[in-house]
Amino acid sequence: MKQLFSIAAAALVCADIFSFGACTSASNVPVAQAVDSAALKNLAANNAIDKAIESGDVSNLGDYIATDAVDHSGEHGDVVGLDSIKAELAPMHKLAANDLKFEVVKELADSDYVFEWSRLTGTATTAEMGVPVGSKFSVVSVNVSRFKNGKAAEHWEFMQPGDLMKMMAAPATKPPAKKGK
Repeated sequence: MKQLFSIAAAALVCADIFSFGACTSASNVPVAQAVDSAALKNLAANNAIDKAIESGDVSNLGDYIATDAVDHSGEHGDVVGLDSIKAELAPMHKLAANDLKFEVVKELADSDYVFEWSRLTGTATTAEMGVPVGSKFSVVSVNVSRFKNGKAAEHWEFMQPGDLMKMMAAPATKPPAKKGK
C-alpha cells in the first residue's frame, strides 16, 4: 500500500510540475513557454492579416503569408500563391471602404494553427459580393489558418449559412409587367 501511495504522490508532483511549465525541451526552454511563443507569433501574424484586410493595405502581407500559401475558401475554389491571395482580398476592403471592421470574438492558437471566430461589418459602398450599395452587413465566420515557419500557409473559412446565402443572393429584380387582356 505504501508503494502505491508513493507512486501516486510522485505522479501528482510530476503532473503539478508539468502544469506550471517547469518541464523543459531539448533546448532547455520550458515546453509551455516554447509553445506559447509560437502560438503568440501566429496570433500576431493572423491579427496583422485582419488589419491589412480592414485597411485595404495588403502591401506587407508577405511578412505574414507564405509565397506558396493556399486559401481554400476562395470564391471559385483554391486560391494559390501570395499574389493571388492579395488580389482576392482587395475587393473585401472596397466593399465597405469607409467603415469595414474586423471584430475578433474569440481566437485560439498553438504552434501550427490559429482558430478565429470573427465578425466582419460595414456599410456597402460598392456592389461587390452581391451586397446592395448603402446597406449594412455583418458576416460571422470561423477562420482556420495553418502556419509554417511563422507564416500562414493554408486558410479555410466557415461562414454562417444565413450570411453566406445573403452574399450569394441575386440582386432583387422587379417582376415582369403583366400584359393587358
